Amino acid sequence: MKIFFLFTFSTFLLSAFEPAAAFAHYDKILTHSRIRARDQGPNVCALQQVMGTKKKYFSTCRNWYQQAICGKKATVLYECCPGYMKMDGTRGCPAVAPIDHVYGTLGIVGATSTQQYSDISRLREEIEGRGSFTFFAPSNEAWDQLDSEVHRNLVDNVNIELYNALHHHMLNKRMLTKDLKNGMTLVSMYNGQKLLINHYPNGVVTVNCARIIHGNQIATNGVVHVVDRVLSAVEYTIQDFIEAEEDLSSFRDSAITSGVMDILGRPGHYTLFVPTNEAFERLPRGVFERIKGDKVASEALVKFHILNTLQCSEAITGGAVYETLEGNTVEIGCDGESLTVNGVKMVKRKDIVTSNGVIHLIDQVLIPDSAKQVIELGGAQQTTFTDLVAQLGLASSLRPEGQYTLLAPLNGAFSDDTLRLDQRLLKTILQNHIIKVKVGLNELYNGQELETIGGKLLRVFVYRTSVCIENSCMVRGSKEGRNGFIHVFRQIINPAEKTLHEMLRNDKRFSTFLSLVKAADLDDVLSRPGQWTLFVPTNDAFKGLTDDDKDILIRDKNALRNILLYHLTQGVFIGSGFEPGVTNILKTIQGGKLYLKTVNDTLLVNELKSRESDLMATNGVIHVIDKLLYPAELPVGNDQLLTILKKLIKYIQIKFVRDSTFKEIPLTFYNPSITQLTKLIEGEPEFKIVREGETITKVIHGEPIIKTYTKIIDGRPVEVTEKKVTEERIIQGPEIKYTRITAGAADNEEKLKKILEEEVTKVTKFIEGDGHLLEDEEIKRLLQGAGTEYTKVTKIIEGEPQIIEREIKKVHLEG
Repeated sequence: MKIFFLFTFSTFLLSAFEPAAAFAHYDKILTHSRIRARDQGPNVCALQQVMGTKKKYFSTCRNWYQQAICGKKATVLYECCPGYMKMDGTRGCPAVAPIDHVYGTLGIVGATSTQQYSDISRLREEIEGRGSFTFFAPSNEAWDQLDSEVHRNLVDNVNIELYNALHHHMLNKRMLTKDLKNGMTLVSMYNGQKLLINHYPNGVVTVNCARIIHGNQIATNGVVHVVDRVLSAVEYTIQDFIEAEEDLSSFRDSAITSGVMDILGRPGHYTLFVPTNEAFERLPRGVFERIKGDKVASEALVKFHILNTLQCSEAITGGAVYETLEGNTVEIGCDGESLTVNGVKMVKRKDIVTSNGVIHLIDQVLIPDSAKQVIELGGAQQTTFTDLVAQLGLASSLRPEGQYTLLAPLNGAFSDDTLRLDQRLLKTILQNHIIKVKVGLNELYNGQELETIGGKLLRVFVYRTSVCIENSCMVRGSKEGRNGFIHVFRQIINPAEKTLHEMLRNDKRFSTFLSLVKAADLDDVLSRPGQWTLFVPTNDAFKGLTDDDKDILIRDKNALRNILLYHLTQGVFIGSGFEPGVTNILKTIQGGKLYLKTVNDTLLVNELKSRESDLMATNGVIHVIDKLLYPAELPVGNDQLLTILKKLIKYIQIKFVRDSTFKEIPLTFYNPSITQLTKLIEGEPEFKIVREGETITKVIHGEPIIKTYTKIIDGRPVEVTEKKVTEERIIQGPEIKYTRITAGAADNEEKLKKILEEEVTKVTKFIEGDGHLLEDEEIKRLLQGAGTEYTKVTKIIEGEPQIIEREIKKVHLEG
């Protein structure tokens, strides 16, 4: 009863001075373990033990449901939670463990070897007496695993070496696991030696990377935590260790030349995965020399091996991603007893504890993307592309000091037929995947044009959830290297060579559709520059259409245009650019709506399958369909037309409203090309003569062009408005300016035009030495008499100008 009272009283004291909010990870995981074992009786905890080992863990939810730790199967054990014990004939652990001084508590928790060494080193008297201690007691297995020579030296000199070693495991105050904060540095009772504390989110608590396997065993004069290894003294920094180890000379040289070595000598909580010299020797020939000669790349390489957190091997029970000092991340995991980096077993020696962190020796060099050449960025899924670039001699043209962007298709994009092409054709295809400049994902915007090393211009299309270049869209995996970016694409990029009209004309499958386009006077639309998406029915869609039917269609031009322009939308929409399974609504030139979505990589248009999609043209894209499209809400008012449409369209019910007519669609939705441009300069008329042999320089300010486009900023599409102003500096010969007068009535216009032409003739004769030239006052008088309904515009008559400089200024108005 006395023992029970003492335990209850001491627990009350501890809880009274500690707020409930200080509930640390270890205690939370322990609580979960109690909940999992609640069917086993009171105060029972569920643990996981790695099969084939004695390692036991209070597990996280992930490990528990995976039934594995470090990839190894784990069995479930049920034990009394710390501080409780079994009683004969009862379920669970209903009794509290007896409370004793620290020396006695060592025996209660089974740390009998530590208890024995405390006895023979004369520490027993101290830990049985007055005081408040924390003892990190090595388990019996920990003493057995200690290096035999170290163990022998301790036992042979119990009064000094062993006594000091045990003091190194002690604090002169009581600290429970909830008091052991992550990153804390404590001072042991031996010579002020430091103890580095780490308290991880998975509930693992370490002391100099030794894991607490049984914590918070309360004693009358302190607390005992059992740890899984004997603690060694920490007297040097990471920098000290690297400088002393000859097998790390290659890494040391890089750390010094890049200026990173000083970081490793500062106070902190670092983790260093340091490659041995042998690891550097296994790098491909010339790679390390190139990186070492480039200070930026060398600094990136060294920092990529350093974490700004202390990760002890015992705290790693599954894979997790950590940021390096270089800025990119690595995945640290485990496979049984082995640590893994990015899924690879490479750690030769682990948990070398220093005063500012921990070191793990690895047998491979980790090279970050930022230290690689752009061609080295290709992953396992782009090996076909990178191998072909090397084999066809294109890799040598990617100079280290240059700036490039690789558009790398996945391996599966290269069919056998493609790989069997003539090498010259194959090289041309690959050149279309290498951009002359370095362009990151965040720099791409809709309507942008990128020039390849082969001289082709590739168009960029930005959609809600994807970015596409010509017919191919990106997948995740963009990387930035030392001299460029690499972006990964689903398909080989096919730059457009022909207009929509040329593509229809060259493919016999579309002859019927094209003949109707011509009859509706729409072929010019498909020939002009623009941005269109055209859904083209094959000849199969017109089966059953007789010549008489066709004539009826052609005669009703409004009806024909409405039908055909329902197949055309403004903008380029790539099928693979749509979010899978989501319906996208596009407004057609006819005014109706098309409903598009992709299902299993197939484009559906109004639920009709596209037989072939993403055929790129210089002015748009074609999606091939085998049915004629028709807006379901548009009624037909003609019996003959209704009969024809019912022959062709059976997948919807066409509305019939007698005598209804189709609206007229003027061809103002596109801009015909301008064959002649006259520049008019508004303002007061000016008359000036430049003598023969003289030249003048003038600046013509072009009309500002306001352009709105979508740009990717921080991974999100943002609409940007840009003002573009062109200035042309022109050197020209003699010039004459006269005033043109534009009137409201055509006859007045012609009359004044004739008068002015006569005056221009006089001016010309005067320059050639003949005739009389009107004075300025006469011209003004002529203009003043024109009347108020006229607008004064100065026009320049001149010879062929020579443009010597053109400057385009872009101003972002909003973002």
